[in-house]
Amino acid sequence: MGEETQNFLKAWLVIFASLSYAYFITSKLPKGKFRVFTLLPIFSLFTILPLSLSRPIPITISSWFITWLANFKLLLYCFDLGPLSTQNTFSMFILLASFPIKLKGKDPPNYTRPEKVIPPNNWVKSLFFALFIYIYDRTKNWVMYGFALYLFIDICFAICTFFLAPLGLELEEPSDEPFASSSLQDFWGRRWNRMVSDALRDTIYFPVKSFCVSYMGLNWAQAVGTMASFTVSGLIHELMYYDVIRAKPTWEVTCFFVLQGLCVVLEVAVKRKLGWKRKFHWAITGPLTVTFVMTMGYWLFYLPLYRNHVDAKSIEDVKAFVKNLKKVFT
Repeated sequence: MGEETQNFLKAWLVIFASLSYAYFITSKLPKGKFRVFTLLPIFSLFTILPLSLSRPIPITISSWFITWLANFKLLLYCFDLGPLSTQNTFSMFILLASFPIKLKGKDPPNYTRPEKVIPPNNWVKSLFFALFIYIYDRTKNWVMYGFALYLFIDICFAICTFFLAPLGLELEEPSDEPFASSSLQDFWGRRWNRMVSDALRDTIYFPVKSFCVSYMGLNWAQAVGTMASFTVSGLIHELMYYDVIRAKPTWEVTCFFVLQGLCVVLEVAVKRKLGWKRKFHWAITGPLTVTFVMTMGYWLFYLPLYRNHVDAKSIEDVKAFVKNLKKVFT
């Protein structure tokens, strides 16, 4: 893990240098296509950067933080949109570009915050994460792996919060109790991995919908925008899988997100057709929604990781991290 740690630190030095270029050089250029052109080398560099690493968790973090979120934020920045366009200080620019953080009060228009069911507690989440990893390591129960994956995202955010707390930043949670979802639309649009949902909404959904609305009407434009967002999400996940697995793509994970997008579109269309406004209690809709997502995820999301032993390697990374953490505090 020593060499991997060095490679990880080198990668983040490259990220820092690249974002410095974006802040000091690109910001002085006219917004639009010219900015996009000047940032093409950075987009390309951030896309291949995870290939310099070899362990699943460092690769996943770099792919998620940089290949996906940082690239999307920089794309919005080219048009003076998104969180980077409103930050005048160099330090805030670097932090917002590098980490999956979202300042409170920055929700999109017409966003309704989901109702809280259980107060957040990062220590409890960490304990459950350790429990799920322990159980999965001994039983290979894929449900435990799915729960651990959800908590892994929240724990990454908690670590970011820990380091950013001295700066006085109050951050949103990345996921918002997916188990309390009222529908697939609620699960993917408002509860699961909100950082990614926001990025896809701003860079894919809104532009596609705006382009299509004059040709096919609002309802069809929304459907096309939704499918485009899920398709892009699938392709980026496919790239992340390649970064981790280093094997020829099977396109299973892309199919997973395309099918989920199709289900969301059908769900919205049926509700609109029937005029369905009634809401069931989250204790009914939440388990049904999560079960549906996880069942489809088993075949198309989890099995490619299991076949290539990514699950076992990830657990090795977690154990190594805990071992090194103990050395630091003992």
